[in-house]
Amino acid sequence: MRIAIDARMYGNEQCTGIGTYIERLTNELFKVDQKNEYLLFLREAAFNHFNPPHDGVKKALVHSPWYSYDEQLRLPFEFAKHKFDLIHYPHFNSPVFYFKKSVCTIHDITPLFFPGHKMDSWFRKTAHQLVFRATIAKAKKVIAVSESTKAGIVEFFGVNPDKIAVTYEGVDERFRNVQNSGIIREIKERFGITKPYLFYVGVWRNHKNIETLVRAFNILKEKYKIEHQLVLGGREDLHYTKVRQEIEASPYKQDIITTGYIADNELPVLYNQADCFVIPSFIEGFGLIAIESQSCGCPVIASNTSSLPEVLNDSALFFDPHKADELAQQIYNLLHNTELRKSIIAKGTNNIQRFSWRKCARQTLEIYNSL
Repeated sequence: MRIAIDARMYGNEQCTGIGTYIERLTNELFKVDQKNEYLLFLREAAFNHFNPPHDGVKKALVHSPWYSYDEQLRLPFEFAKHKFDLIHYPHFNSPVFYFKKSVCTIHDITPLFFPGHKMDSWFRKTAHQLVFRATIAKAKKVIAVSESTKAGIVEFFGVNPDKIAVTYEGVDERFRNVQNSGIIREIKERFGITKPYLFYVGVWRNHKNIETLVRAFNILKEKYKIEHQLVLGGREDLHYTKVRQEIEASPYKQDIITTGYIADNELPVLYNQADCFVIPSFIEGFGLIAIESQSCGCPVIASNTSSLPEVLNDSALFFDPHKADELAQQIYNLLHNTELRKSIIAKGTNNIQRFSWRKCARQTLEIYNSL
């Protein structure tokens, strides 16, 4: 069987979570599957850097950007130039009028609740939902990255639960304990980290609820007099200005560090050195950053919504994402209760044993072969 993968979002520098999913899944698929052939559709930047690991893997250049008119009008013709038996769409976006046998991965249903700045017209919103529904309807099998996401797909799209398989994501091996003091010092100096710190990394969008984290930091500084800095990682999205406004309005903004994009070799160090990692999101399809931080021995505080209680179980402290004071209290508890901190770190170490990209790849391969 020849399996195509729409890898236009390949790599975390392009598309953070989805890009990481494509890259790590394919890395493991190419190791565990020696029978099927693979064809990766890549855009120019990734195409130029991707080296097929063996003769069973090929790459093809396509030009259609994701979420574009070209994706609907041009991409089917780009696909049609190549022969394959099955195509895997690793996100909800696919050409509506392209009917080759397919599998799709749905990471979350966030766009239904937080449609984003591009959905500023009735036409765009309608087109967006049409593509979402069509991708799910056409797929022979739908992969959800959590039971929470599966439940959302069933509820909002009326899909038969039997059509949906849950495959958890995994943790990259680079997320581990870092003890090289020279590298640690270099990275902290480059980002201006001079004190103990709280850490967040991810996209700066409204569903990530970063503003509440900034407000909680203000409370921690004012009420609890903590010495920490707050490090906010990830590229700033200029279409979502509330986070920057909240930072500028903070009386403690001199202790709030915004790093921009964090490179692959830097992120494990920042997880390792943080006193805690905070996920304040209103909704998460899986929350990969949670288990990445746990793999580095960093305790996690997360909102009690969507997939996060499922993925973290009892290995994190939880809070209501609408309540900055509750988040501040949980952070203070973790910082000042040594036994609680040790317990959360130990539970996190146990929790990550449930997740593996190799396991994800094997489960995905079973789905391919079943079709």
